[in-house]
Parts: sequence; C-alpha cells; structure tokens
Amino acid sequence: MSTDGTEHADLPEDSGAPTPATAGCGPTAHALPAEECSAILDQLPVPVVYFGRDQLLALANRAAAASVDRPAESLLGLLPGEIEPGLVLEGGEGLAEAIDRVLRTGQGEPYETHLMMEGSEHIRQAALSPVRDAAGEVQGVAVVTLDTTDQFWARRRLAVLNKASMRIGSTLDVGRTAEELAELAVEDFADFVTVDLLSEVLTGDEAGSVLHRDPISFHRAAQRSVLEGCPESIVTVGDIQAYERDSVVGRTLIQGEPTRLVLDDDALRRWSTDEPVRSRSMRDHGIHSVMVVPLRARGITLGTTLFCRHRTPGAFGAADLQLAAELVSRAAVCVDNARRYTRERATALALQRSLLPRRAARQKAVEVTARYLPKANGAGLGGDWFDVIPLSGARVALVVGDVVGHGLHASATMGRLRTAVRTLADVDLAPDELLTQLDDLALTLDREQPADGPEGGQVAGATCLYAVYDPATGHCTMARAGHPEPVVTRPDGSAEQLRLPPGPPLGVGGPPYEAVEFELPEGSRVALYTDGLIEMAGRDTQQALAELRDLVGRPAQSLEEALDAVMETLVPEQPTDDVALLLARTRRLDADHYASWDLPSDPSVVSDARRRAAAQLTAWGLDDAVFTTELVVSELVTNAIRHGGDPIRLRLIRDNALICEVFDGSSTAPHLRRARMFDEGGRGLLLVASLTGRWGTRYTGTGKTIWAEQPLPGPEETDPA
Repeated sequence: MSTDGTEHADLPEDSGAPTPATAGCGPTAHALPAEECSAILDQLPVPVVYFGRDQLLALANRAAAASVDRPAESLLGLLPGEIEPGLVLEGGEGLAEAIDRVLRTGQGEPYETHLMMEGSEHIRQAALSPVRDAAGEVQGVAVVTLDTTDQFWARRRLAVLNKASMRIGSTLDVGRTAEELAELAVEDFADFVTVDLLSEVLTGDEAGSVLHRDPISFHRAAQRSVLEGCPESIVTVGDIQAYERDSVVGRTLIQGEPTRLVLDDDALRRWSTDEPVRSRSMRDHGIHSVMVVPLRARGITLGTTLFCRHRTPGAFGAADLQLAAELVSRAAVCVDNARRYTRERATALALQRSLLPRRAARQKAVEVTARYLPKANGAGLGGDWFDVIPLSGARVALVVGDVVGHGLHASATMGRLRTAVRTLADVDLAPDELLTQLDDLALTLDREQPADGPEGGQVAGATCLYAVYDPATGHCTMARAGHPEPVVTRPDGSAEQLRLPPGPPLGVGGPPYEAVEFELPEGSRVALYTDGLIEMAGRDTQQALAELRDLVGRPAQSLEEALDAVMETLVPEQPTDDVALLLARTRRLDADHYASWDLPSDPSVVSDARRRAAAQLTAWGLDDAVFTTELVVSELVTNAIRHGGDPIRLRLIRDNALICEVFDGSSTAPHLRRARMFDEGGRGLLLVASLTGRWGTRYTGTGKTIWAEQPLPGPEETDPA
C-alpha cells in the first residue's frame, strides 16, 4: 500500500470492499477522490492505522507515523508486534491477539498500552473496529489511538490522593501518621521511602527554622521499602539523621521546594561528596531516581521525605513530583495536627498528674499504692482521681472519684473537686456529711458553667467514694455518690464486694447519702477503683467484677504486685476510658502506739489523767514531750468535765505525731478566744494551740472529740504510685 491510500494489498481487487482510505470514495455521486480521503486521514490529529486480514499494516496516517517516530512508508506491511517492539496490552497480551480476536468475532473492543519512551511512561488508549465489505464480511481492523497520558496521571493522582485522605491521619499520633505516608507511597509509585521529622515535632513542640541549622538533624520517623527490612536504609526508625546544608537534601530544605533527581554517574558522584555512606547504599541497591520533598505545614518545615526507585525501571517524572508534593503536603497537615494534639495531650496529662497526689502523706494507718492510666491516644484525658488524706487521730481517708467528660476541662474540674474533698476532710466531716457538702458544691459549680460551655467540664454527674479508716479500732466508714462499690479481701484470702447505699452522683439531686461502718481486720486489702476498670465495650461488668475479686484475693508479695496483676488482666493495651485504682492494706495500732482510759466526770480525775499520760510517754521513750502533754491533757480533760458530759475518754496515739484526744458526750462546740486580763477562763484552748502543732474538733453521733498533735521526728513522705 502506498501512503496515498490508493492500493490495498490485503483486499481482493474485485471485492469492492471499502477501505479506510477509500470508504466514501469512488464513482458514486457523493464519493471523494482517493487523494482527498488520504489527505483527510493525514490531517486527523489522532493516529489511525488499518490492518488487513493477514494482520499486515495496510494504511497509516501521518499522526500514526509520528506517534512511533517512523516514516509512514516504513510501516506498511509490518505486523503489530513489529511496529512497537515489546508493546503489551494492559491485560498482558499483545496487539496482534486483540486484532485477531476482532477479525474472528467482528466485535470492536478497546485496549490500553503503557509505553516507556525517553525514560517516561506514556499511556495510550485505542479502539479496534472491524472494517466490513459490502457483504458484511470483516476484511480488516481499523485502530484509532489516543494518547491519554495526562488523563491517566490525573486519574491516578486523584485516586492516590483519595486513598491518602482516607489512610493518612487516621490517628493523632505523629509517628503513625509518618508511617501511613511511607506505606501509601511504596504501594503506589515508589520503591523506598523515608520520613524524617524534627525532634520538636515528635515531642509536640513548635518546630524551629531549619535555615540556621548546620547540620540539619532529624529523627527517622518512618521508612518503607518493597524489599523486606528496608535494606536500603543506613539508619533505623528512631535514629538521628543529619544532613549537611550543602547536601542535596539540605539545599532542598533551605529552598523549601521539592527536587527530582535522576542518579546518573555524575549525580552519584556529587551525592557521594555530600554523603558518602548514603551514596554507597544507593549504588549498591541500584537506586536511579530520587525525589526530595520537604514536609511543610503553615509555612514551617516539619521534616523531609525521600522517595526512591530501584525496582521500577522508569525514573520519576514531573507528574510523580507533583503527586509526591501534594501527598506530602496533605501528610504535613496531618502531622502538624498530630503534633498539636501531642502537645495538648501532654499539657492535659501534666495538669492531671499535677492534680493527683504525687507523694503519699505520712501516715501509718494503711499501706497504700495507686495507679492512674489515661485513655488511649486520640481519646482525650478524663477526670478520674484518687487521694489519700491523713486525718486526726491517726485515721486516714481514702478517696476515688470520676468526673464526667474528658479533656482539660474534666481535669480542671477534677482538681476543683479534689481540693474541695481535702478541704472538707480537714474539718473532720463524716463521709455522708462530706458527700452532702460536696454535692452542694457541685451544684454551685455546675450553675456557674455557661449554657454553651464545653461538655468536658461538667460537674453534675461526677461520682465519688469516700472512706475513713481508724487504725485504733479497725473500723472503716464509707459512703458513695454513684460510684462503684469497693472490694475488700480479708486476711484469710476471702474477697467480697462491700454493699453500700448507692447515693446519687454529685450535682444531680436525690436521696441523702448514707454511711456504712465495717470492721476490717489487720491486713485486709481494700480496692477502690473507677468504672473504667470494669466497664468496657464487649465485656460483661459482672464478670469483670468477679475477676477483680479473684485477682485482689490472690496471695501477693506486695501491694504493687497485686496492683500490677489487676491492671495487666483487666485493662487492655489501649484503654477506652480512664482507669484509677487504689489498693490499701490496713494496719492496727498496738500497745506501743495506742493507749486509752475512760474517766469519770469528776474534777479530781484531772491529776490522775496527767499521771497516766506521763507514765505512758515515759514507757514510749518520749520523756521530752511529758511536760507539754501534761498541760494539754489537763486543759482538755478539764474542758470536757466542765462543758461536756459523760462518757469521757482520754486517748494517746503515737503515730507520725503524738496525738492527745479527749472524747465527751456533748456536741457543744469549743471556741478559741483571747481572754482579757482579768478573765478567769478562756485561756485553755489558746494554751493548747500554742503548745501543739495543730488541734481541732470532730463530731460523732454521740458527742465530740477534741484533739491536739505534737510533731515527732519521722521518715520522709513516700510516693504512693
């Protein structure tokens, strides 16, 4: 066939079948000359070729010849595979098979090819159409081809970016976000990817400028390879990677624009001068194309991303660079969001931990250990808290509470409630009375919240359990405000959940709070906890309580060991709620630490009370405290006889302080006042306050106790958790 389309070697001369060059050309009224038909085909901007039944090329227009960069005459008589050697369809078969199928079936079909030309990939889509004669017999196949490279890359770019929007930033963890970027890039267009971040970004701080750093140091946050184990990398995740300012990466970071490199020998030599170790690794693995893309958000460089190819034969093109830049840009926003969250979470966690007790106050009533675990990353901090509060008379208060909501507001609200509990405990309120006062405070605080305030700071609905243990009697009085009931393990190993009146949560109103008193033998273990320990999606609460009873009832070398067993068994690796757990082992005061006498309501007994107190202090080896204690005992017993009523009881306790207590059957409140010069009374309590470290009054259902403490040397406070 000649290029003017006037001859067709693949058709019989007498067939009369129309051909691509002569269809519509001939002796009919509206036929065009063959020369004009050929001219029309040559002027079409898309490649058009025609294959006869023998699958030899019989016609090609100028666009078709230009698409393979060969003269049209040289294409005539060639087989499909000889036109573009190595041409393979998307399904893995050749063009010849597709043409043969169209010749046999008479059905047209599309196909797509991927060609490597001048180091870049070109995508072509074509339509194969059967050409029939007047009788309807297929005489050949016309192929019309379009270069859809731009459209292909646009679709691919949108597909990758759509995938990135769903996969990158799935968590608020900086390291995981970097891993997601590397994983996606390796799946779609790179063979080896590294993501390096500034150390400030990993810790949640604001990133400083890289312009004045020499070298520019990063932490390797993530790396992925098509080869197992990332053998291309000279560092591992978590290591520090430094780039000189004059290196390829350094210059790219300073300029702030992505760079694409084809690593020929000259480029490798230049890279070798900058970073010889990296250059050697690149040469060993055959890395031939690299893209360096700064990871920037809000105009600040957070890190850098390196994309490499060694298995993929084609070098990165301009479309790859554009795709990588957009991908990294999106990832940078996610990294920055994760960085901000890391900072806010660290701030909230620091606030919450600062509000929790960091060191156990000095007391001997109970041995205690505690643990607090916040929710998993991305879930926000809660308002769980615990506390150990020394009370008068060597007693101790154990507190656990939970604020509704999460976040900074919940932590702040927790701090306010914890401070209120300590303040109310300092005036020696009974557990039920303390919760009543705390409920009133919660109502007041909740009314102060604006209507559109953050939900994380709600006070109404908070729960609390308050327990007071007296080591002198072994009695423990508890009350709860909507909080889970504690679990107690007796010295024989039997564990039970103490039954307490529920009481409404704080700030929601309801029936009054009730306190219940239990006697706990020495060595009993008390477990106070928040609902995050037992309430969890997919787990039965009653079953969790049974496991808790079993765990705290098991023998353990220490409270720490028992607490670890509970946390490891009941708390998942990624808890969905805050968890606070406090374990306390009870102790009892023996004769070396406790003495008590019942006294008649007779003024003559005062001197006898002084002698008994002095003798007891001498037996304890506290001779230096005898004089002061005699004065305190004299004043307190005298006040009980004059202003109180039967029964009267004197008690001395040797704890971290020397405590003198006098109980009487009256609820009349004593008052400290300054007596005038000629007043006969009014100096007793002032004298007691002057001689002791602190003093106070607590009330019971049958009377009151006035107590005074004298400091004694003791060990330093220890950490409870």
